[in-house]
Amino acid sequence: MSENNNDLALIDQFLDWIWLESGLSPHTINAYRTDLKQFSLWLKTRHSDLANSSREDLLAYLSHRMEQGAQSRSVARFLSTMKRYYQFAIQQKWIEINPVKDIVMPKTMRHLPKVITEQEVEKLLTAPDIKTNYGLRDRAMLETLYATGLRVSELVNLTLPQLNLQAGVVRVTGKGNKQRLVPMGEEAINWLEKYSQKARPELIKKRLTDAVFLSSRGTAMTRQAFWQLIKKYAAQAEIKSALSPHTLRHAFATHLLNHGADLRTTQMLLGHADLSTTQIYTHVAKERLKSLHAKHHPRG
Repeated sequence: MSENNNDLALIDQFLDWIWLESGLSPHTINAYRTDLKQFSLWLKTRHSDLANSSREDLLAYLSHRMEQGAQSRSVARFLSTMKRYYQFAIQQKWIEINPVKDIVMPKTMRHLPKVITEQEVEKLLTAPDIKTNYGLRDRAMLETLYATGLRVSELVNLTLPQLNLQAGVVRVTGKGNKQRLVPMGEEAINWLEKYSQKARPELIKKRLTDAVFLSSRGTAMTRQAFWQLIKKYAAQAEIKSALSPHTLRHAFATHLLNHGADLRTTQMLLGHADLSTTQIYTHVAKERLKSLHAKHHPRG
């Protein structure tokens, strides 16, 4: 079924305006175009068009989309498109009443982070060859990341003044320049001491730097380099799960909650400004507990 020519003209005018007004990317503009053209085609089946669409049309279309299995994220995007379109239509005096007004956006489901098991973490941590300087460095980095839940950028940017091995804490400057103190645990402290005493003096190559973790050039490690290391050690450890630079941070949070840590403490350790950001890990922990119950309980 072909589009209504009048609708196509309105869509083009709207997209020209929003591109000039907001400077949106071609990808976003195309998404807007797709939403509007699909709605226009559906309206034609009801012998209507964009200029005459009503609140009832919108609700009926949303119901149609949901019946077809549309995800809440897709529906929310469509409503966002229509909100912008109708705002423009009112400015142009094409319509007087905004049909999308008071229609509630659906809550979009947040994707749960991939979390590796405690056994997989153990395999990953023990993968580096600690007989070499680089292996000792990598073991210290992995242990520190899992023990503290630092963001990868926080880990690679760590400096010596931030570490207090005697007190067993690391002082981190996170997002928004907010500082937090995070305990490190005995294992991480142990490997940091070994690395600092044996490997780091060899890697620094007479450079003047207070970066904790050094590259082969004697400079601070990069996020990209560390990501490559994680992928290398995951392959060595035969871990099938897809790993990312955030894998051990996710594991840190989920394993804490699995072992009884409360949400507020986990929030503080992660440096989350909003508790709702931390709450996603409770869902991950629940899913893990469910799978364990199903696997090991006689009536699971």
